Amino acid sequence: MSLLSKKKQPTGAPLLVVIGTRPEAIKLAPVVLALRRNARVPVKVCLSGQHRDLLTQGLSAFDLTIDHSLDLMTPDQRPSDLVARVITGLTPVIEATAPAWLVVQGDTTTALGAALAGFHARLDVAHVEAGLRSGDRAAPWPEEMNRRLIGQIAALHFAPTERARANLLAEGVAEGAIEVTGNTVIDALHLALARIKDTPRVIEAAAPILATAGERALVLVPIHRRESLGEALPRLAEALLGLAKAEERLIVLPIHPNPRLAPLIEALSGHPGILLTPALDYLPFVALLHRADLILTDSGGIQEEASALGKPVLVLRDTTERPELVAGGNGLVVGTRTARILDHALPLLTDPAARAALAQTHDGFGDGHAAERIAQTLENRIAP
Repeated sequence: MSLLSKKKQPTGAPLLVVIGTRPEAIKLAPVVLALRRNARVPVKVCLSGQHRDLLTQGLSAFDLTIDHSLDLMTPDQRPSDLVARVITGLTPVIEATAPAWLVVQGDTTTALGAALAGFHARLDVAHVEAGLRSGDRAAPWPEEMNRRLIGQIAALHFAPTERARANLLAEGVAEGAIEVTGNTVIDALHLALARIKDTPRVIEAAAPILATAGERALVLVPIHRRESLGEALPRLAEALLGLAKAEERLIVLPIHPNPRLAPLIEALSGHPGILLTPALDYLPFVALLHRADLILTDSGGIQEEASALGKPVLVLRDTTERPELVAGGNGLVVGTRTARILDHALPLLTDPAARAALAQTHDGFGDGHAAERIAQTLENRIAP
């Protein structure tokens, strides 16, 4: 039964899953695989192309079959323009597929645009990774507001944690519309680790990096958020140069293809203790996560993956919508000030006891079975 349109969906109506970025691909792949494995409800996948090359990297690890591709990415695209293109581009796909539900993930501009398109088509929207809140509408920007708005549209909210569920309840979401599932990124991580174990050649792209690191401590620094660009870049560069002074360390930066990172690349290029590498496919990247001794990042998903792997994490932001990282004992929010980064990072690289204290493996973000829970709930709504 459709909660929004109040009419029963025809038998055989598919689910339409919309994906726009690499993190969405990684986190929705286990859901699509679970749905296709169960085969109770047909599922169609539509790519917006918000991140064209990075999106392909996320998909390649899971061999997903794609049904529609909008290819909407443009250079230097503004969120407002992208939202409009997602709505207008997705509407014909909705009309052609006549889905029972539309599924979005997280807080991207694609997710917001797709949720609006679904609402305009009088479809029920299911929101995977619902309820995360930083408490600051401007950080992360525009993602914090994106997810709040999706929360007003969605008919079904798959909250990754109890804290996310509490956030939704506090905003007036009906208790029966919320299900705590865990985060699907943990499912994706487990799938990736299993594939790496079974087929080691899938991480060949990481081999030169691992060889360069050798016995040195590996500090992995994935950064891409808007808040890390601009005036924060010189501070981050100074901190990383400070960490790279010791010969027994290698700082590895997978470079996000954003031209605004050019000042950071220029400042760090040529240093023997710093390795700049193009963005990696998901499986080689997981190999680096598994090898890393310390992670400095502004990424939300990496905070979750690091927790499952028991890796110390310093969050290069002023706030996080994933407080379970800190509560679980393997992360600290340090911002982008040079001195604060060094004050926290250096002890983790020089004092084994300090590093062990922050290297806590925990399941605060899920047990690896979130996708199956989500798939079963969606199937039961459509084909009870």
